[in-house]
Amino acid sequence: MADITRRLGLRHLRGAPTAHIRHHRSGTLVHDGPGLSFWFRPLSAALSEVPVDDRELAMTFHARTSDFQDVSVQATVTYRIADPAVAAARLDFSIDPDTGAWRGTPLEQLGTLLTETAQQHALDVLARTPLSAALVDGVAAVRERVAAGLGAEPRLPATGIEVVAVRVMALRPEPEVERALRTPAREQIQQEADRATYERRAVAVERERTIAENELASRIELARREEQLVEQRGANARREAEEQAAADAVRARAEAARSVRLAEAEAERSAKLAEAEAARTALLADAEAARAVRVARAEAEGARELGTARAEAQATWLRVHTEAGVDGPTTLRAVTAGRLAENLPHIDSVTVSPDVLTTLLTRLAPGGSA
Repeated sequence: MADITRRLGLRHLRGAPTAHIRHHRSGTLVHDGPGLSFWFRPLSAALSEVPVDDRELAMTFHARTSDFQDVSVQATVTYRIADPAVAAARLDFSIDPDTGAWRGTPLEQLGTLLTETAQQHALDVLARTPLSAALVDGVAAVRERVAAGLGAEPRLPATGIEVVAVRVMALRPEPEVERALRTPAREQIQQEADRATYERRAVAVERERTIAENELASRIELARREEQLVEQRGANARREAEEQAAADAVRARAEAARSVRLAEAEAERSAKLAEAEAARTALLADAEAARAVRVARAEAEGARELGTARAEAQATWLRVHTEAGVDGPTTLRAVTAGRLAENLPHIDSVTVSPDVLTTLLTRLAPGGSA
């Protein structure tokens, strides 16, 4: 749509590069071309805007095949207006000088023309084609026939329209017929799926059997190797026991030899110690005998000298008592008292009363009474 602005009673139009503008003033063509921009008076101007870009026209219509089955066709026609002057002369592309909007619906008219023309050719080709063939080759056949029909249609060049491309997206029957047609294929597909499932199961069973056989073979091989391992371990244990026994025997012989050498050394040392002890004992015995002899001689000499002294003392004592004379009894009492005093126990202190002391002194005085 053209961009129209107002200013001081005039209008300014600015078109797009894809829009062909035609400006008539008082019946005279003043401006003609795409992407124009100009000032005009709204009361004396007649404006037309014709799009020159490629446009897509989607269409959906129903047709009937030769076996009286309804099908729906989905197609798209790409077209453009190749001659804007012819199109503006044949269709109403005039625009409002105030808003720039089309006064009519030219594109809808073009769409109706293209749709009816394409539908006519599609119905013609499908009416002579059974449903099964239409579903298989109908899309290409309809596309070629519609493209050829639109290219040969005289109304389109007379209106300035050029068909660029024709595409047919789908050709589908009614839902019930489509489901019915799908059933055999589905059954076949299901059968293929079942067969594939069975084959897969068979392959799985075969693989499981192979795996089981491999596992069994692996177990057998493992058991055989374990047996070899046990035998090798037994041989190693026996060899180790033999080596240990040989080492123990060598150690026992060495220990016995060392014990014998130690015993011999100990016996020799004991013999030497015994000889030394015997010699020392003999020396000690000789020394002890010599000392005993010396002690005995000394004791005998002392006893002899003591006996001699005692005999001399006794003889002297007897001589003294013999020479005592008249005073002999008194002397004997004195000697007896001295002997008694020697044999009495130890006395710390003696208390003598005056009477006793007087009597003793009187008796000890010369001429006193006994």
